[in-house]
Amino acid sequence: MALLGHPDGDYPPDPHTPPGTASPAARAHLLNDRTTRTYQRVVTEGVERVAHRFASVTHPATGASVAEVAAEFADVDLDRPLHDSRRALEELERLYLRDAVYFHHPRYLAHLNCPIVIPAVLGEAVLSAVNSSLDTWDQSTGATLIERQLVEWTARRIGLGPNPDGVFTSGGTQSNLQALLLARDEACAGVRRHTPSLPRTSEILPRLRVLTSECAHFSVAKSAALLGLGYDAVVPVPTDADKRMLPEGLAAELERCHRDGLVPMAVVATAGTTDFGSIDPLEEVADLCRRFGAWLHVDAAYGCGLLVSRRRHLLDGAERADSVTVDFHKSFFQPVSSSAVLVGDRATLRHATYHADYLNPEDTADRVPNQVDKSIQTTRRFDALKLWLTLRVMGAGAVGELFDAVVDRADEAWTMIEDDPRFEIVTRPQLSTLVFRYLPRADATPELCDRVNRRARQTLFESGLAVVAATTVAGRQYLKFTLLNPETSTHDITAVLELIAEHAALAESEELSRPRVS
Repeated sequence: MALLGHPDGDYPPDPHTPPGTASPAARAHLLNDRTTRTYQRVVTEGVERVAHRFASVTHPATGASVAEVAAEFADVDLDRPLHDSRRALEELERLYLRDAVYFHHPRYLAHLNCPIVIPAVLGEAVLSAVNSSLDTWDQSTGATLIERQLVEWTARRIGLGPNPDGVFTSGGTQSNLQALLLARDEACAGVRRHTPSLPRTSEILPRLRVLTSECAHFSVAKSAALLGLGYDAVVPVPTDADKRMLPEGLAAELERCHRDGLVPMAVVATAGTTDFGSIDPLEEVADLCRRFGAWLHVDAAYGCGLLVSRRRHLLDGAERADSVTVDFHKSFFQPVSSSAVLVGDRATLRHATYHADYLNPEDTADRVPNQVDKSIQTTRRFDALKLWLTLRVMGAGAVGELFDAVVDRADEAWTMIEDDPRFEIVTRPQLSTLVFRYLPRADATPELCDRVNRRARQTLFESGLAVVAATTVAGRQYLKFTLLNPETSTHDITAVLELIAEHAALAESEELSRPRVS
């Protein structure tokens, strides 16, 4: 039965409700022992509507413009509730579901968004309803142990030791931030140990440097700024033709830091760059970190799928890291968010610990396991449940098969693009991204080539038939496929390449027909 309210949008006062007590109509929306049937009905209605939408989607997008979507919100007044879940779902269909971008469609080839597995969706439904908070034991109980066991499982898969630990996070950006926070405080402690004058933190910070590939994720620079080091503290290390960090370049920068009296606080090696899927030479980077005493952080947000893949050897060397980022919501086919930061020595997590008397007092006699002691978050969702149910239902091997399928498909796509004279591809992928561009006529200027590729991507999105991403290489415009859907076939890739060529050819024709301005 729908929950009905007063016609003017407000509930009328209930003369039988004592002062200070919510009305029965308001309380009817709370999930508790008295509202379980309403909960089942409303959630089932929502699931059925989403299932119908999934079954009826024919393209990854509708191509609706910002103006078109925004216009649908013109008559929405948040101060006038609908008082009916069915009407709210009908409205949501128009405002969101109809024009959403659907990552499960095999011609969605844009960003690091994966289709998700059903056991993980089940986990999402359970964790949202129970709504445990993973900061303290007395708010989570068994949820704490599930998260801890998954952290141990992941650390074993990586090979971290001798005393690994970690915590779930909201994503790779937060994981990288926490890892660099630990590295910063370890570096400051190291400087103090070797400096008789015991300098203050504010005196040490300007000397700290973070070294990482020029293709590393932007969150490394963002983290440095947030940690008080500034963007200039990040030293980009050149890469080879395959977009992998050059060990000799890293060695030169580490030598320069030593020579200039700077402290190499951390080296961030990437196992799966966002644009190219490239994996830095982890063993050689680890050797240099050991030689210069630098913290090694491996950003495997994208490449963590290799942990359950037949290509596991591509992560060799990650076991020597001081910290590792993993994003299960990229290559383990989990709903956002599902990520973690792992450390080789759990003692380093003390740098993220703060004791509050009301939450996790330091002098607790029984020392219950409080996850807030390890995290830079306080209130935190039970996101680990999604991965837990995925492993318990499917098993790690099945997840690995899905990830291997997209890597295999990317290699096939590389061959297709490499052999097609209409396109130019940058590098052969180690994972599942391909960066390429359409080549206009031989005498086209670089600027014309940029405009044609930019316009082709835009008009392709507007058609709704496929979605691809874009990036720049050496300042020039390129297109990008990110393959994370095992259902994407070579037929889909061929079809999307043909669509790109059609849109690019039309854009080129329009560009050449425009009168030149003298």
